Amino acid sequence: MKVYNTLTRSKEEFKPLQPDNVRFYTCGPTVYNFAHIGNFRAYVFEDILRRTLRHAGYNVTQVMNLTDVDDKTIRMANEEKVPLKTFTQTYIDAFFKDAAALNIEPAEVYPAATDHVPEMITIIQSLLDKGLAYTADDGSVYFKVAAWPAYGRLARIDRSELVSGARVAQDEYAKEHVGDFALWKGWDDADGDVFWDAPWGRGRPGWHIECSAMSTKYLGNTFDIHTGGIDNLFPHHENEIAQTEGATGEEFVRYWMHCAHLQVNGTKMSKSLGNFYTLRDLIEQGWQGREIRYVLIGGQYRQPLNFTFAALEAARAALIRVDSFVDRLNELAANVVPGLLPLWAEEGSAAFDAAIFDDLNTPEALAALYGIIAKGNNAMQEGKLAAPEAAAVLDLLRRLDKVLGVIFFGRQTGVDIPAEVQQMADDRALARQNKNWGESDRLRDAIAAAGWEIRDSKEGQKLTPRS
Repeated sequence: MKVYNTLTRSKEEFKPLQPDNVRFYTCGPTVYNFAHIGNFRAYVFEDILRRTLRHAGYNVTQVMNLTDVDDKTIRMANEEKVPLKTFTQTYIDAFFKDAAALNIEPAEVYPAATDHVPEMITIIQSLLDKGLAYTADDGSVYFKVAAWPAYGRLARIDRSELVSGARVAQDEYAKEHVGDFALWKGWDDADGDVFWDAPWGRGRPGWHIECSAMSTKYLGNTFDIHTGGIDNLFPHHENEIAQTEGATGEEFVRYWMHCAHLQVNGTKMSKSLGNFYTLRDLIEQGWQGREIRYVLIGGQYRQPLNFTFAALEAARAALIRVDSFVDRLNELAANVVPGLLPLWAEEGSAAFDAAIFDDLNTPEALAALYGIIAKGNNAMQEGKLAAPEAAAVLDLLRRLDKVLGVIFFGRQTGVDIPAEVQQMADDRALARQNKNWGESDRLRDAIAAAGWEIRDSKEGQKLTPRS
């Protein structure tokens, strides 16, 4: 298995520290609002990574943090005049609901920052003791960037541009604002009742130290993979490396993996442009979680992805095709014992593995899946697929979907069809009889929007509820 390591800017053979277990850390949500689809592009990429590692035979220990204290969460909790914990819990619950809708597998550990402040204080004290940090007049503690010669190697920062002694207090900032960053923020009136007591004074942790404390507590001082969106690379991940390695004296992470930005209709997401969508926005419009997931895995994670409603329509059509293939296999297999895979299925499986193990090349993996579907449909059409082979192909699809997470295998038949859906199906049959293909397509889409799929077979049209 090969992955692209941002640290070395090269694709490398992946070799975990432990032969049977991969430990990796995911920068999770800052819980001040509902996560948008750009956030979920990163979380779905990390889910594909997790599933691929398991597909390769590894056990996985994944930690995804919940940032429930930072500049934004405190400010917005104060604006709403509610306790910080009450404010953030709403968005923590929403995140888990959204993740389930996208079929994102749960991580092993979801540590919340507010539950790990003692560990953060321990790291900060170590950095103070080593002369890598200093206290300011307001009770804040800053990391001394000039004292860490390796600073900038992940983001490829020119150290000659560093301004000695320049301080950056805010949690998030641009690459041009390189300077000493806050490990601890001294309390002020704006923090209200959000504070902890530390040896150097009352305050609360900076954003960057949170991930260092939570990752090393659950994964050790050195672990295999750290993931996040490309926007986390600087300053967040760069600062994580400096403060963690400064405190432990050990290598922090061996492979850094970042996914590219998501655009909507070719532009950056923006509420002012009307192209800003949370997952629940799209679900309320009638889109399924797996259709959205399909779009998010449709591009290789390191390439920018353009999210459009046309792409959602294409995802819906593609999944109808997949489901129809699964239905045909189920009908043919009829609960028989799986036999040997046909040669074309074995070749498709090998092509899938070659793609997904090459730095998570999901577009090529999906192409391999559709190669299996095309050849399988041909084989069934020609009567050349026996029931035991069909059962084996179903097992193969289950194995591949443990990576993709978009195929539904348990659709029910024989359910009651609403009268309005049946009427549309009857109208579509008439349109096809009259070769009115435009009207036929319109009705097919209307049936899909109503939550049903229609498939043409030798026996006529078949309606099945969408998963």
